[in-house]
Amino acid sequence: MFRGLHEDVKNIMKNDVAAKSYLEVLLLYPTIQALFAYRISHFFFRKRLFFVARLISQLSRWLTGIEIHPGAKIGRRLFIDHGMGVVIGETATIGDDCTIYHGVTLGATDCDAPKRHPDLGDRVMIGAGAKILGPIKIGDDAKVGANSVVLKSVPNGATAVGTPARILVRKNESSDVKFLYYDYI
Repeated sequence: MFRGLHEDVKNIMKNDVAAKSYLEVLLLYPTIQALFAYRISHFFFRKRLFFVARLISQLSRWLTGIEIHPGAKIGRRLFIDHGMGVVIGETATIGDDCTIYHGVTLGATDCDAPKRHPDLGDRVMIGAGAKILGPIKIGDDAKVGANSVVLKSVPNGATAVGTPARILVRKNESSDVKFLYYDYI
């Protein structure tokens, strides 16, 4: 757990130009506090101690403004920048090296289904205020623009923007050439 904490602090220092010192990030950044509390609550959730897990996650939400359900699965080096209002649902999964800005919701559309929340691939960037809803997949290296509402899957390397979201730019997988591709999703 502490190795992951160290990795998270180093990741924030690499990605946030405002981070001045290791100690500042460790003690004052809500992302670190929320991820640390998430890891503890996730441990209790896996042990089926649901009340303790939810208690820890709710205390973290109250302290940081970031709500991460203890049942969510989060990869390495998640960077939540200006985390106030971020909500990550119970069945959401987040890959490695993702960036999430403030006001993002990874939420559900069907409360009765076993898989209700989205999956983010590796190196995904979600802009401020975006809502990604339902059991959909946001592919590796994809980007979601600020205030977008995404209700359908986004392919690898694509950029989705708007309400409802549409694919704006897709990276050609056979080369590094980008091309405009307008497609409602």
